[in-house]
Amino acid sequence: MSDLARASGRFDPERLARIDAFIKEQYLDTGKFANAQLLLSDRGEIAHFSSQGPAREGGAPIDEASLFRIASMTKPITSIAFMMLLEEGKVALDTPVHHVLPEFKDLCVYNGGGGGVPFLTKRCERPMQMVDLLRHTSGLTYGFQNRSNIDAAHREGKLENWHGNLDLDGLIAALGKLPLEFSPGEAWNYSVSTDVLGAVIQRVSGMALPDFFRTLIFEPLGMVDTFFAVPEDKIHRLTDCYTFVPGKGRVMYDKGAESAWSRMPKQVSGGGGLVSTALDYHRFCAMLLNGGELNGERIVSRKTLQLMTLNHLPGGSDLASMSRSMFSEATNAGVGFGLGFAVNIDVARTMIPGSVGEFYWGGLFSTAFFVDPVEEIAMVFMTQMSPSSTYPIRRELKTLIYSALV
Repeated sequence: MSDLARASGRFDPERLARIDAFIKEQYLDTGKFANAQLLLSDRGEIAHFSSQGPAREGGAPIDEASLFRIASMTKPITSIAFMMLLEEGKVALDTPVHHVLPEFKDLCVYNGGGGGVPFLTKRCERPMQMVDLLRHTSGLTYGFQNRSNIDAAHREGKLENWHGNLDLDGLIAALGKLPLEFSPGEAWNYSVSTDVLGAVIQRVSGMALPDFFRTLIFEPLGMVDTFFAVPEDKIHRLTDCYTFVPGKGRVMYDKGAESAWSRMPKQVSGGGGLVSTALDYHRFCAMLLNGGELNGERIVSRKTLQLMTLNHLPGGSDLASMSRSMFSEATNAGVGFGLGFAVNIDVARTMIPGSVGEFYWGGLFSTAFFVDPVEEIAMVFMTQMSPSSTYPIRRELKTLIYSALV
């Protein structure tokens, strides 16, 4: 355990040690993960912080300074940024997206075609609204889903290539020429919605997204190690990153020493572009757990955060009934979706210990976090293995963590 951790009477020490032993035996000794870092906080104070495994192949162990690609754990930060603008009255949840992004004015819904044949379309039942971007009911998709002719068009046009030809405005222009998979509000699909939200933030605020994040979120919260491109003097702290290849197992994806994350991307991704540390993301979680404020710096109001962590899926439904996605960072049963977070709405249906109102998300490289306002605890988990659906580590961690809570 790190010396940053403070003893917490609300966690059983022997059962906490059992978590680290489980990670080592099941994931590190077997070679599934190269490393793993677990931070648990109790009422905002670090109660447990463990680091295991090397940061780079043949190198020193990971520690509190290690940098990890947090991928879709960027999404809650982008969602908070949008809600800051909402609090200023500059935009609302029911604002049509095309009022800010006119490229989306003539969006239609897929009705056939594709694969070399022109798309057939029909009218949307209603315009896409900002709330659809926050809760992934926009009708947009991801190229990696490999489930429709629309995501095939994403891949063909290389729309989501951060170091490609398109900047964020170019992505918006390209998306505006494709049909939606469904009419906004009709279903749930994990998508580039939060990248689009990043473009909304830029247009409404008049600030580049990295500047908005740095000056209005990271600096106030003391998140000194969170960025879209790792500075040259910190690149030695960036961990190696792996991907799972069937038949081969863990394969190098992005070396820390030669990382693509050392260069500022042309297309800044509010949906998945950030690098951070467990300590930095813990500060973000502590702000969420504390009702939008940390150490005298208020990011959003308590009531705004309450709104964000309610289930916003139409009809109060869960992802099991609304999801058309081949991939998500959440299990579906008993899970609703708020404004940037998955939300636990039925603990029994999730079949994992937890609390109603607990909210969370994860990243493609198997990083994860959750915040439980009922128990006043939070978790940040860091490793670097994609896709995050390869192993059930998140489910296992939650079970072990709640079993250690006395």
